[in-house]
Amino acid sequence: MNILFITIAFPDGSHQSNIYSDLMEELQDFGHNVYVITSLERAKGGKSFISIENGITIVRAKTLNLKKCNFFEKTMGIFLLKYQYARAWKKFLSKIEFDLIIYSTPPITIESLVRKIKKECQAPTYLLLKDIFPQNAVDLGMISKNGLIYSYFRSQEKRLYSVSDFIGCMSQANVDYILKNNKEVNEKTIEVCPNSIRPSNRDLSLGNIEKIRKIYDIPLESTVFIYGGNLGLPQGIDFLISVLGSNKDRTDVFFLIVGSGTEQNRLRLAVDKLRGKNCAMFSFMKKNDYLALLSASDVGLIFLNHKFTIPNFPSRILDYLNAGLPVLAATDKNTDMGEIITRNNFGYWCESNDVNFFNNFANELSLNKDLRKKMGDNARNFLINNYTTKKSCEIILSHFSKSEEAS
Repeated sequence: MNILFITIAFPDGSHQSNIYSDLMEELQDFGHNVYVITSLERAKGGKSFISIENGITIVRAKTLNLKKCNFFEKTMGIFLLKYQYARAWKKFLSKIEFDLIIYSTPPITIESLVRKIKKECQAPTYLLLKDIFPQNAVDLGMISKNGLIYSYFRSQEKRLYSVSDFIGCMSQANVDYILKNNKEVNEKTIEVCPNSIRPSNRDLSLGNIEKIRKIYDIPLESTVFIYGGNLGLPQGIDFLISVLGSNKDRTDVFFLIVGSGTEQNRLRLAVDKLRGKNCAMFSFMKKNDYLALLSASDVGLIFLNHKFTIPNFPSRILDYLNAGLPVLAATDKNTDMGEIITRNNFGYWCESNDVNFFNNFANELSLNKDLRKKMGDNARNFLINNYTTKKSCEIILSHFSKSEEAS
């Protein structure tokens, strides 16, 4: 099949990867021809272009900034995206007959583009639902549910669902939420298609761990808790600051924070003010360096704002599982991530408004190396059995067997 994937989050460069690049490479290995339309943000400069990366044809369409920018620019960028992507598709890919169109949220504003390509190619469509917008913005107080902005984006959300022949959600809680709040969605067209990656080999030799910790000046004897990912309002940075403050005088634990975002500077100021010696922050790290740092860490951290009413499921958990790390998650009570973690015994969960609960679990993990080993092994096994791109491809392609045979 000729498969088109539309997203705003496709990495550039052979040394970077994410859930989308892993999935598209897996589809390519299944024998399909994969094409991608993704964004080239204004901050990077340059014009729209087409290239081949790792055997995948990629169109990078010039857009406004969509990430790590203020809410106004992001909103305008999302609004204009469908026009910019449509121009790029017409210029570079309009002569190709696609057999399947896959696309991810965010954004939700590409419905008209999807509908146009679907009509011209008579191709089925599959939505990878990774973000429930605009409700998440309402939860964080960024927009009002009674305002015009909400009304516009809510209509776009409904239109995107309507053009989708199938919708793949990150977890069962996502499926339940969509069905409850969108009566027009047919339960036969929505399913769990979780975030997934291509597992890598683990290198956990003691010599490597010591070498990596020395590079980043991490105490060899400390239990290392690592957070990697976005640092914005969705992560509830106030809670993270409280966690760091309540542990700042401890010498037996060490906190690593790798990430950037709108709250990055505020977090850094708070860390500097705490004057603790058991925390380090890195705003950017190459993927291979980050994975190496994970292999020298002991526990992976997940943070989500406790105000969320939508069930988020951050993909950063995949790298923790891949590295065989137990997970300590502090989130809202609406996600089922905590239930999945605890039911499968690869970590602990608490609501992200109680530092004492968090510290109790952190203490248990820091004091019990055997527990960390057991939970870490469970984490790796759970990834292999549930969250690989091979399984995701099988879920998606199961609906299009006739198209597959025809190709």
